[in-house]
Amino acid sequence: MRSMFGTRAYLQAAISPDGKRVAWVESLAGADSESTTGSAIYVAELGATEQVNRVTAGDGKHNYEEHDVAWSADSRRLAFLSDAASPGQMQVFASDIANGKAKQLTQLKGFLSAPAWSPDGKLIALLFTENATRAAGPLVAETPDEGVVSEDLHEQRLTIVDPVSMQVRQISPDDLYVYEFDWAPDSKQIVTTAAHGSGDDNWYIASVLAFDAASGAMRTIIERPGMQISQPRWSPDGRSIALVGGLMSDEAIVGGDIYSVSVNGGGMRNLTADMKLSASWIGWSSDSSRVNFAGIADGGTVIAQVEWGNHKISEIWRGEERLSDAPYDSNISLALDGKTSAVVRQSFTQAPEVWVGAIGNWKQLTHRNSGLQQAWGKSVSLHWTTDIGVVQGWLTYPKDFDPAKKYPLVVRVHGGPSWAVMPYWPTRWDFSMALPSQGYFVLQPNARGSYGQGEKFTAANRKDWGGGDFRDILAGVDEAIKSAPIDPQRVGITGWSYGGYMTMWGVTQTNRFRAAVAGAGMSNLQSYYGENKVDQSLIPFMGASVYDDPAVYLKSSPINFIKNVKTPTLVAVGDSDGECPAPQSYEFWHALKTFGTPTQLVIYPREGHHFSDPAHSRDLIERAVGWFNLYMPASN
Repeated sequence: MRSMFGTRAYLQAAISPDGKRVAWVESLAGADSESTTGSAIYVAELGATEQVNRVTAGDGKHNYEEHDVAWSADSRRLAFLSDAASPGQMQVFASDIANGKAKQLTQLKGFLSAPAWSPDGKLIALLFTENATRAAGPLVAETPDEGVVSEDLHEQRLTIVDPVSMQVRQISPDDLYVYEFDWAPDSKQIVTTAAHGSGDDNWYIASVLAFDAASGAMRTIIERPGMQISQPRWSPDGRSIALVGGLMSDEAIVGGDIYSVSVNGGGMRNLTADMKLSASWIGWSSDSSRVNFAGIADGGTVIAQVEWGNHKISEIWRGEERLSDAPYDSNISLALDGKTSAVVRQSFTQAPEVWVGAIGNWKQLTHRNSGLQQAWGKSVSLHWTTDIGVVQGWLTYPKDFDPAKKYPLVVRVHGGPSWAVMPYWPTRWDFSMALPSQGYFVLQPNARGSYGQGEKFTAANRKDWGGGDFRDILAGVDEAIKSAPIDPQRVGITGWSYGGYMTMWGVTQTNRFRAAVAGAGMSNLQSYYGENKVDQSLIPFMGASVYDDPAVYLKSSPINFIKNVKTPTLVAVGDSDGECPAPQSYEFWHALKTFGTPTQLVIYPREGHHFSDPAHSRDLIERAVGWFNLYMPASN
């Protein structure tokens, strides 16, 4: 498992506006450590020498959590977060790149994120949740409820820091949760996506609001646009806001079309209608004539631009890789020239590293993961046709593939459903990718509902969870069997989140699967609606709440077909998962046990939807591999 547990992760890469330096954040866990503690910031001078220096708020001899870097417009200063002054509590620091000294700017208590300089360099804005008991977002472990459960919320607020006086002002109201923001080019206003109420839940109904940086006066630009929105970006000429809009499953997983709206409000213009890919990152050109973007296309990554006036899309680069070390999307960091960039590149054959240069002509800058060897075979892009049209997926071969042998296949269904599998270097969170080293093929289909083929394809499973998407998956299994030496009698299924749901659904609909591992799934959509912390996420998919249309939830609930299950199924979940709560896994396991189907339930303590403890990840990998080895072994 060294290739998965030993990967040095790059959390961010940011090129300076003048294109002369690049800063990046990397985890301090590596090949010799399974610790998740510590991250460090480095800055490289680009040119002949490419001198690298560490930027830190500490003494340089100890490890801290240091991340969320942001360049000032003049490229001379770097703002970042660090807990060097108080372990476990992040603060805002600013470093002068010329002398390397970092100055602490805040004395706050709570959760901080996303510092960004104003264009004039006089202020820093950030998101701050005062007295927060956990990090923001629905993927981390929830704080257990106790006593009287109330709606007493900790809201993430837009906050401004003066780096000279070190004065801190919270300018958004205390009943509003702010998700993202961007400065106006004149430094006088800030555009945000925000919503009232629970932050994790109400992201799905966020509005676009603007704040006066001096007074905090708030005005609405777009009130609940009827879709999920992300990445508001103010145009350099100050006239327009661009953003990504579409059907999205999670706050962290961005994909959709690109829209623009006047800063004075009014109707939204879709700049990419009928585009056959999903934008995941956007940024304006310096003359405001076009929007640059990175997106997901046919299971890979595309960098392109769309003209603001005539909506013409021009593709710049396309590759079978992912330009990010985040598990959800692709993004780039562009200098002011619109050409020089910094990216984190990774694929099935290349561990993540920082690359810099002109788009598509990057030069590798870091080599932290150069000693890792892949523990899986080649991966190929498959295409097959169903009633939705062409569907794509990735088939990974066993490590020591012998074409004369027949191998078992495990289908790994991705989460979301609005997401996509792009070529990536598997880490400890990808338990299914430990299987090729044990002699298994792994198929990762991008069925309908996924990103990568446009919004119509993403929205094609509305009110139809377990219908067309499952047909796409089964057709993908057939295609894999036709294209490779796979034993059709040894096919399994697994997945996490929506993939866990689809695993539960799959074994209730067919006895084709010999074994299954369902991670953080949803077994009963009717009870799930009242148990999770993100019930607003279901309405865009189901068309109504469970109280208004219970039938649409009923027909897609695996628990209603539980008597059909003959497939041995391992069920796993974190005990503090707010997205897919543990009772959903209990329900499924209890029913399987009742009807005598081989099953096992594993609850991981203090874990949310995304595991934080490497020991738990290792245990899950070993259990999943052991389960498939027991019921559909790789050796005949």
